[in-house]
Amino acid sequence: MAVRAIRGATQVEADDREQVLEATRELVQAVLERNDLHSEDLISILFTATPDLVSEFPALAARELGLGDVPLMCATEIAVPHALPRVLRLMAHAETPKARPDIQHVYLRGAVALRRDIAQ
Repeated sequence: MAVRAIRGATQVEADDREQVLEATRELVQAVLERNDLHSEDLISILFTATPDLVSEFPALAARELGLGDVPLMCATEIAVPHALPRVLRLMAHAETPKARPDIQHVYLRGAVALRRDIAQ
């Protein structure tokens, strides 16, 4: 079984607590479903938010999904002037039999623009 890193991102319309939680839940669920993962497969998840998102920790949404036993961490993205605003990102580390090319990175909503080359 290999350890793989899975990337994902989504964008919210406003710095609103419920939008942050809803979008993060949607992103985490999509990463799990598209990569056929369960909580016991997860090693950790690192969440980041652009500096304009401060209403809630994205990790709370993962805990609400039942991932309370998975190590979760939140951080702020660097403030690059031309960056896409209001973006939540994640990098999940998981044990999976999938080969690296078979991993499905997930980009939702406006964040599809970040990685059109790998967004599914």
